[in-house]
Amino acid sequence: MGGRGKLRIYLGAAPGVGKTYAMLSEAHRRVERGTDCVVAFVEHHDRPRTETMLHGLEQVPRRSLVHRDAAFTEMDVDAVLARRPAVALVDELAHTNVPGSRNVKRWQDVEELLAAGIDVISTVNIQHLESLGDVVERITGVRQRETVPDEVVRRADQIELVDMSPEALRRRMAHGNIYKPDRIDASLSHYFRPGNLTALRELALLWTADRVDEYLRHYRGEHNIRSTWQARERIVVGLTGGPEGRTLIRRATRLAEKGAGGEVLAVYIARSDGLTAASPEELALQRTLVEDLGGTFHHVIGDDIPSGLLEFARGVNATQIVLGSSRRKTWQYVFGPGVGQTVARESGPDLDVHIVTHEEAAKGRGLPVARGARLGRSRIIWGWLVGVGGPALLTLLLTHADADLGLANDMLLFLALTVASALLGGVFPALASAAFGSFLLNWFFTPPLYHLTVADPKNIVAIAVFFGVGMSVASVVDLAARRTHQAARLRAESEVLSYLAGGVLRGESSLEALLERVRETFSMESVALLERDSDVEPWRRAASVGAGPVARPEDADVDMPVGEHLALALVGRALPAEDRRVLGAFAAQAAVVLDRQRLVGEAEEARKLAEGNKIRTSLLAAVSHDLRTPLAAIKAAVSSLRSDDVEWSEEDRAELLAGIEEGSDRLDHLVGNLLDMSRLQTGTVTPLLRAIDLDEVVPMALGGVPDGSVGLDIPETLPMVEVDKGLLERAVANIVENAVKYSPPCVPVTAAASALGDRVELRVVDRGPGVPDESKDGIFEPFQRFGDAPRGSGVGLGLAVARGFVEAMGGTLTAEDTPGGGLTMTLTLKAVTERLPPPTAGPPTAGPPAAGPPARVVS
Repeated sequence: MGGRGKLRIYLGAAPGVGKTYAMLSEAHRRVERGTDCVVAFVEHHDRPRTETMLHGLEQVPRRSLVHRDAAFTEMDVDAVLARRPAVALVDELAHTNVPGSRNVKRWQDVEELLAAGIDVISTVNIQHLESLGDVVERITGVRQRETVPDEVVRRADQIELVDMSPEALRRRMAHGNIYKPDRIDASLSHYFRPGNLTALRELALLWTADRVDEYLRHYRGEHNIRSTWQARERIVVGLTGGPEGRTLIRRATRLAEKGAGGEVLAVYIARSDGLTAASPEELALQRTLVEDLGGTFHHVIGDDIPSGLLEFARGVNATQIVLGSSRRKTWQYVFGPGVGQTVARESGPDLDVHIVTHEEAAKGRGLPVARGARLGRSRIIWGWLVGVGGPALLTLLLTHADADLGLANDMLLFLALTVASALLGGVFPALASAAFGSFLLNWFFTPPLYHLTVADPKNIVAIAVFFGVGMSVASVVDLAARRTHQAARLRAESEVLSYLAGGVLRGESSLEALLERVRETFSMESVALLERDSDVEPWRRAASVGAGPVARPEDADVDMPVGEHLALALVGRALPAEDRRVLGAFAAQAAVVLDRQRLVGEAEEARKLAEGNKIRTSLLAAVSHDLRTPLAAIKAAVSSLRSDDVEWSEEDRAELLAGIEEGSDRLDHLVGNLLDMSRLQTGTVTPLLRAIDLDEVVPMALGGVPDGSVGLDIPETLPMVEVDKGLLERAVANIVENAVKYSPPCVPVTAAASALGDRVELRVVDRGPGVPDESKDGIFEPFQRFGDAPRGSGVGLGLAVARGFVEAMGGTLTAEDTPGGGLTMTLTLKAVTERLPPPTAGPPTAGPPAAGPPARVVS
């Protein structure tokens, strides 16, 4: 068998959607067609239908391994290679092998099979992709420890999405088709919540769609396909920065919603010669709008707007382009057909162009600001053609025509060409036209002909007047163009400065947004705000946007100092001197925003100090009663025992001593919680993590509750957890004591543990009054007591300390309703697959556990 094998992956959004079942169904189809197909490793997890599908398929014997005195089985890679089937089924691609296996990860085993020329069919869930770890953790609250690199999955020859709606998957769970009955309630109320499943399903669908998109782009690139394939509606919105942009974005969004998977891409094409005609504030509003509607905003630089727009649309494989009706007045069309008509003419049959009407149509485009002092290359070329070529053609026409118009009329015709060249190309083509026209008039039309001398003095005056008028007209036209440019430029500058002033008044404090505005306004590649503490210190970046920001002002194409130790550095092109005034305003605003951000940080620190003072005030209020109550009881009992006026019996003395002991225990518990809360507030809790069995810790945490008040259900087969034993014992003790406090008499609290994936859950269930949904987060705040808790029963720190300790160990603690009434505390901890090294010697991480002998009561 030569060559590399092919990989087919069944991708799912969550456990139980049917990946393994689909893989086994495919195996049966191949076996029926005569393909040599074996089961290298498939785990049916006691699911009857999956187990039935294994019947009739050859299974390669697994390799047995012993780890921590427990027996495990893994895929025997050597046996599969020796068997050399055509197709091997390997379940759970992201699985971590038991220590002692050939490879650390199962996907590495699969790579060996593929390298040997064996085709592999495998399965994986979307939450196990390495790049989505943070996203999945934010959705589910659980960090996936078993992951597979995205590149491994992307290299698969086939990826098939196994989809199932969240409602159907929860029904499968409730019917016992996924997990055993003892794990159903915990799974439905935690990982398999409808919101979690919906979000994971969307992740799987989007990832698969991107994979299809990537394959399509690769195929089009390999075959040099430039035409648009309308496999997916992509709508490009051409923005000018005018107020009509918001109307275009909304219209394009409605068009995208009509088709499945429609995508909106808004693009603004800026010229490469400096300031743009667009209002920065309006562009910012349009960027925000398109992103809020689920689209993307793109900033492209190009002098030819129709070509740039079409190039961008074809580059992203767009199917439609949405443009607004031109804002030009009727007479302005003499300068060209406009962007809309040009794009529609050159789009071809593969791109649909929508021209959308709006309120700003035909109201005038305003003055061009982005053209700079130049009139544009095309107009200058036309100016030279009219100014030089026009007189030559006119001379040829007049010399071969029989009509004698007279010298005056000939001069007027030449003067018309000079004026036209001035209007088109400015002063230099007009001056050349005046000089060339004077020469032609003297040579061809002024007696004596074909000589540079002039016989009639009147003709000398006429030619001189012609030349002077031509120069004057050229100068006036050029001056008018410059004044127009200056006026338009000043208007653009005033808009920018107005926006900056408005930002100051509004208190906007996003430094990155301001730098992005600088980059877009001046069409730069990157912008960085650099600062240093003194003249001898190195520069450092306070903020930057764009690709490749510089680290020193001298490395930038443009740098604008702001004070002595602050500078704005731009990379992309050199700016003309007149642009630096606006750039200076941006730089000053950036310095203001930077100072404001730091003031906000200082204000946040002040807020934290104020919050600490508030906590200390609450502490004093709680201490004034809750700590003095056990002290008063201890003092009263001691005073009674020391009194010589009363003869106490042995029973009375024992009762008083028991009261002293109870008050001391309560006082010790309160002080311990106060100290723990103080350490959490100051961030000095440093857990020493190691692998521990949960059934070693939980019974030790029950010393503070009456015997028989807690029923334990902690299987010995649970995986070990990665925790700090002291912190976990204190957290569990606080959770259990809180549950017992609110549980009705003679109704024991249940503490049950189970394993799910790479985590272990401990659920403490009581049948008390419960907590309203709006108050569930509040019960974990310091000094909070809910319900009818009596004074003296605690200062309201138990659950706050418990959550702080659990989160310090990388776990979670959440509250949810108990079916039938009550409250369930779910403590989620990391499971370990390898034993962690013992912790080094150091200070203890938690206070002493609750006093009393360990208790284990099985209900």
